[in-house]
Amino acid sequence: MSFSCSRGYRLDVGGRSLAETIIEDVYARKIYDSRGRPTIEVEVVTVDGFGKASAPAGASTGIHEVVPFPRGGVDEAVKLVNEVVAEKLIGMDSTDQIGVDDLLHEIDGTENFSRLGGAAALAVSIAVAKAAASSLGLPLFQYLGGAFATEMPFPLGNVIGGGKHAGERAPNIQEFLVIPVEARSYSEAIELCFKVHREAGKVIGKLDKSFAGGRGDEGAWVANISDEEAFQALSEACHNVSDELGRKVVLGVDFASSSMWIPEEKAYFFRREGRRRTREEQINYVIEVTEEYDLRYVEDPLHEEDFEGFGLLMKAIGHRALICGDDLFTTNVVRIKQ
Repeated sequence: MSFSCSRGYRLDVGGRSLAETIIEDVYARKIYDSRGRPTIEVEVVTVDGFGKASAPAGASTGIHEVVPFPRGGVDEAVKLVNEVVAEKLIGMDSTDQIGVDDLLHEIDGTENFSRLGGAAALAVSIAVAKAAASSLGLPLFQYLGGAFATEMPFPLGNVIGGGKHAGERAPNIQEFLVIPVEARSYSEAIELCFKVHREAGKVIGKLDKSFAGGRGDEGAWVANISDEEAFQALSEACHNVSDELGRKVVLGVDFASSSMWIPEEKAYFFRREGRRRTREEQINYVIEVTEEYDLRYVEDPLHEEDFEGFGLLMKAIGHRALICGDDLFTTNVVRIKQ
């Protein structure tokens, strides 16, 4: 038979019955994430499939993001999934992703998931999608992307950490990233990211004699270097790997500017140098480093309320780099429309 997946394409699922996608059980538990913090994990079992997902909260989050956990914390979220959500999901078709997500909104009943918790809702939603894909014998990316989805999206590799992901002596900018734009496959893309990561460690060792291979929350190098030195080190590492393997790797960055913004002073504070930048100076700085280091991805270059500033940056560098508003939009439809 054929199956209409979430994007409307029809997929041949080899004669499987849709009854095999019916949800039979939902179970949540408390686990610990990569930072050692408690979070929620959810398992969804269908007649002929299984899905499991977890959803930790971020270290630096926007003020408009949904509440990760209810007032009672992770334990309360686990209890709500096991006692309330599970009862309503059992018997539903796991392929009805919109219906499942609508139900989660209905159960929560708030605009910011403060009753159920955004982490719990996301874990349930992803676990259901994985269970549906498993039931239909499809890889998740094809179940979500449709019959014509034949490639995985390439990863962003976090190589050098700073800001809230690192210590006081680290760079101000939160993430210095790499993008393996000429990788021929997802596995090669991962390999290129690892090679640049290792090479960057060697370059950093020359800049920071006290560097002992320390890493931050997400595995990125943490060193006593400035933003400029971090850009230079990563640029050199990318060039070295690109020359060696004949595959171009380019730079990206997550400024996480909301964490540097001081509203009362209307300035961005760069802690390491003790320097303040006005909005205009920050915009010019972002344009400058984007052009100098050929950045292809620029995340949160301005604070989360500066829609106009993002527009100015789009006009200035949007043709050469993807400008991403993580804290700006926080996966919020209302803010995206704004």
